[in-house]
Amino acid sequence: MAKASPIIELKNIGVQFSQKEQLIDAVKDVSLTVNKGDVYGIIGYSGAGKSTLVRVINLLQRPTVGAVTVNHKQMLKLTPKQLRDERKNIGMIFQHFNLLNSRTVYGNVDFPLMDSQLSAAQRQQKVNKLLDLVGLSDKAQNYPSQLSGGQKQRVAIARALANDPEILISDEATSALDPETTTEILNLLGYLNQSLGITIVIITHEMDAIKQICNRVAVMDQGKLIEEGSLLKIFGHPQQALTQKFVDSSTQLGPALQEIKKSHILPENSKHLIELNFLGDVTEEPMVVELYKRFKVEANILFSNIEQLQGTTVGIMLLALSGQDEDIQAALQYLNHLQVNVKQVNLAQIEVG
Repeated sequence: MAKASPIIELKNIGVQFSQKEQLIDAVKDVSLTVNKGDVYGIIGYSGAGKSTLVRVINLLQRPTVGAVTVNHKQMLKLTPKQLRDERKNIGMIFQHFNLLNSRTVYGNVDFPLMDSQLSAAQRQQKVNKLLDLVGLSDKAQNYPSQLSGGQKQRVAIARALANDPEILISDEATSALDPETTTEILNLLGYLNQSLGITIVIITHEMDAIKQICNRVAVMDQGKLIEEGSLLKIFGHPQQALTQKFVDSSTQLGPALQEIKKSHILPENSKHLIELNFLGDVTEEPMVVELYKRFKVEANILFSNIEQLQGTTVGIMLLALSGQDEDIQAALQYLNHLQVNVKQVNLAQIEVG
């Protein structure tokens, strides 16, 4: 297996803003590495500092402290001309598209090429190729006002690809879109990653967007990076409470727990409510049946969510256990032996909205 090659390295990044004679720490001592070919997701709520952090990559936001290395070049040491050249290698797409309303779709995609060395014919060929790539060949002469939100974002993606960047940054690019269009845009980004080998950094507050195409994930909160790892690690074994909250929002575990508490459907003889998280082959084990066969422990399934992430089966399940205390403890040990992550759930701590 080929060794991963870093394409973006942020070391001890801090960003301070002055606001009403106060210093605000927007980003606090963040270090992360994005490898070539990654689809790297950065997730956090509004104000977490994620957009500020990614603007550091191409120095649209200069860090107060820290080092920025892109394609083995130390960005903070570049001259203004060198920086302009390097920025062409980093495409950006935004939540509100940032299209030029006075230009056609063709004109918007052509705009970044105006100061290139390409001839008019070469530019035309390139623009047409990009519009075909994003599925908008038939909209070349339309204006942004005539397009849907998803079509506008496709134009923005084509424009961001005009200079053949190796890196594409998506800053909340799907937040203004409906769920179906969001899926289409994320599928397009995934296709670009696979077909062009382009490295993509996605900023979002939605775990569904992360799990659809990302292979690595960073979680930010109040300017700090609180958790980072592979998608399977983050989704299967979240360590921080905020990460767990994001995962729960995607699996619908949170609403399920609230409904269980509100409706009082927990069997009266249940002694334990447990949450199981499991990966891979263990999902093929008849766990619930085995708990009764081996330990005489009845397991009532109150919630289950099983899906495929990057070709690996990931599951989450809520079980209400009934039986003798020693049998239940033996059953829990059995589940741990299967490398199932077992957590006790206390309904008293579940907040009902």
